[in-house]
Parts: sequence; structure tokens; C-alpha cells
Amino acid sequence: MFRYFQPNLYVDSVLDLTPQRLQQHALKSLLLDVDCTLKNYRSENISQEIALWLEMMKANEIGLCLLSNGHYERIRHFAEQVQLPFVAPAMKPLPFGCRTAIQTMNFNKKSTAIVGDQVFADLLAGKLAGLFTILVIPMSPKEEPWFTQMKRPLERMVLCPKRQNFS
Repeated sequence: MFRYFQPNLYVDSVLDLTPQRLQQHALKSLLLDVDCTLKNYRSENISQEIALWLEMMKANEIGLCLLSNGHYERIRHFAEQVQLPFVAPAMKPLPFGCRTAIQTMNFNKKSTAIVGDQVFADLLAGKLAGLFTILVIPMSPKEEPWFTQMKRPLERMVLCPKRQNFS
């Protein structure tokens, strides 16, 4: 059961994901969580570093799709800024948003990963959808809503004590 809560890969930030690193895991497309993965929770914009990272991924033909539990209009506005397709609300941890994104984008499930900061939303949705999972350290945990902050101690309990790759 705990395997559903263990990522295939655990990194500090999406910036640690390079096309070469993705290729090592045979990954060609990413479903990207938005809040605390690509941007601070309360921010409407991303950092210049993240913007450059997205452009690098696009230039290397890595398929990208935003996958968020956020409200449709808020995520649509963000998706327009970064010029990416999106699925919202994704209803994570249910796998339906992942499946919708994969089907809509015509991604190959076997070469697609979900990238996010929450074990009980992003990681679990990816596991239930049969995807490679990549967990990142949240960008702005103190800005998160109370219901997300409440889950963080439980996440630490189910994750392996040492940060490591689990693939």
C-alpha cells in the first residue's frame, strides 16, 4: 500500500528535470501541477527561471500539460500566460484528470510523468493512473491553504525517511 505514496523520482524543483534526465527514464511528456510546483501558491506569475525551464522543455519537444485542482478560470488565465494546455479542475487524487490530459494531448501513458508537490493529490493521482511520478519540494508551503498544510505532516510520515530516487 505504501508504494502508492512513494515517488519514482524525488527532486528539489522542476528545474532539476532536464531533457537528458527525463530521457534516462524514457519520459517524453509531463503533466505539471501548478501551485507550489511551478509558482508560489498566491502568485499569479512564475519566476523567470521557471519560464526559461518551460521554454527549454518545449524546445526539446517534451510534451507539457498543466494539471491542477484549481478553479478553471484561474488556471486558464495562468495557462494562457505560459502558453500551455491544461486540465482543471483535475480532481486529484482521482486519476481522471490524468487520463483526460493524456487522451486530449495524445501522450503515451508509458512515457508520461506527473510532476507535483503533494503526496495525497499529485503523487496518488499519478500512481492510480499508472504514471511515472515525480515529487518536488513545495515552493511556498507557508502560503498554502490550511487544508493543504494539514496534510504535510502526514506526507512526511508516509515518505521514506531519506530523500532518494525510488525508481
